[in-house]
Amino acid sequence: MPILAPFFFVTALLYGAVGFGGGSTYSALLVLAGSDYRAVPVVSLACNILVVAMGSWRFARSGHVDWGRIWPLLALSVPLAWLGGRLVVAEALFVGLLAVSLFCAALLMLWPPRWQREGPPRFASSWAYAMAGGGLGFLAGLVGIGGGIFLAPLLYLLRWGTPRAIAGTSAVFILANSIAGLAGQLAKDRAAAGAFLAAHWPLFPAVLAGGLIGATLGSRRLDPKYVRILTALLILYIAVRLGIRFYGETLGAGA
Repeated sequence: MPILAPFFFVTALLYGAVGFGGGSTYSALLVLAGSDYRAVPVVSLACNILVVAMGSWRFARSGHVDWGRIWPLLALSVPLAWLGGRLVVAEALFVGLLAVSLFCAALLMLWPPRWQREGPPRFASSWAYAMAGGGLGFLAGLVGIGGGIFLAPLLYLLRWGTPRAIAGTSAVFILANSIAGLAGQLAKDRAAAGAFLAAHWPLFPAVLAGGLIGATLGSRRLDPKYVRILTALLILYIAVRLGIRFYGETLGAGA
């Protein structure tokens, strides 16, 4: 797994700069590298935690996190992330969900004018936030993504706050869901999850370093626009690669 460390470093740097963890891309890289698919959400969620823990702290320290507004987003997402982590899914379903998630995320990031518009805040009830957070939390635990990459466009549509406020909120959301999802994965099979983490240990210092650099740049200096475009192109490339693999495996199984 050391060969994946540079790719994980770059992923963590790009995602960390915009308040995301990178779980979707970690998962895709692991699948494309031929890792046991059961290890993918375990390793990806652990990497997410390392990246967004620092990101959450730095965005909060810079005054970009409103703790009083976040709780409705977490009310259902945390328990459903744990439930998603507990579920056992077939490999084909796992890879298919991951490919679709990545493709949708890339499109959302490439065309922000569809949702990133100026204007007064739009009202949404606490229940609406809770339901949206719950769906994203369940997906987070199931396939090893934090959900922030989908949460951010929603917050932009509702004009939640400044770009950095949305990045900080997304980071906290990803952190909470990643911890819950990993707890669900550990509850499902603690011995196997521990073995997966031990086997992939070189990836953790790589994302730790990348996430620290990305969060520092994102919360202070770096223009989020250019980082978002680079990240979206990376996600789109990996989504296409993953989709081709999924199609080939599905076609081969049906032949």
